[in-house]
Amino acid sequence: MRALIVKQAYIPVLLEDLINKKYAMVDLASSHGITDDSEILDSAEILITNGEAIVGRDLIDRYKNLKLIANFGVGYDGIDASYAASKGILVTNTPGVLTDDVADLGVGLLLALSRNIVKADHFVKDGSWQTQGMGTFPWTKKVSGSKVGIVGMGRIGSAIAKRLSAFDVTIGYCNQKPVNSADYKYFSSLIDLAEFCDFLIVCVPGVKANNHLIDEKVLKALGPQGYLINISRGSVVDEQYLTKALSNEEIKGAALDVFEHEPHVSEILRSLENVILTPHMASATHETRKAMGQLVFDNIEAFLQGKELITPVPECNKLK
Repeated sequence: MRALIVKQAYIPVLLEDLINKKYAMVDLASSHGITDDSEILDSAEILITNGEAIVGRDLIDRYKNLKLIANFGVGYDGIDASYAASKGILVTNTPGVLTDDVADLGVGLLLALSRNIVKADHFVKDGSWQTQGMGTFPWTKKVSGSKVGIVGMGRIGSAIAKRLSAFDVTIGYCNQKPVNSADYKYFSSLIDLAEFCDFLIVCVPGVKANNHLIDEKVLKALGPQGYLINISRGSVVDEQYLTKALSNEEIKGAALDVFEHEPHVSEILRSLENVILTPHMASATHETRKAMGQLVFDNIEAFLQGKELITPVPECNKLK
């Protein structure tokens, strides 16, 4: 059987090559894609999407023969997985394979933010060091011995904590419940965690319950000497208030890899000197994107062969 697969959003060339060797695939995202009345919509069994795309009820209902939604990414907040499950449609994602890269970038952003590495680079390159002389670049914040708060002690949060332990920092975390294997200070209150730490790193999924989890109260608790690092989802942070807090120096600085309205970032946020911005690139290494593509393909293969899916999302556990 040659399954018909519809691609709705970005996937790597490797995954396209793997699929096209065995199955028929149509690019819905392309300008040469299919139309609403195409017969392909009725015969497509599998939809490939990514974590930034929206797959709501209307789109799911368009595919009369849809049986699997394969998500390229660990975050799948754009997919109405509960509705898909109610219609007997399975959903998979790609957890695990991107944990190290996201954790690496989270720690890298923390270091770059605390030591003002980006601004220091510009200071040398634009000739300021040469003209202003030795010792004129502003002093920065020490990381070793500081206090780090991690919001969400899952795979990525745990990987970040492991890396930061080498810096001899004190680590606290806020989670739905304490993690038995974690030898760190547990906070049941996010406000208390923000008050405790110098650096607050956000590692929670972008589900509705976490919308604007990092709000005015949390940022005020973090305070004028505190730093925010977000490598989770833009929706988790109240970006409008964060911009205000950064502008008014209610917090010291922020490093953001994700934003509420990607790829659109406000002009004000882009103009601030106390913020580092990266283009949602935490998992964007050659090695990890290859592994993510392979996992998407392996889930599709398992589904078509009637085998147990490798990484189904929790909403679909009852459909196994």
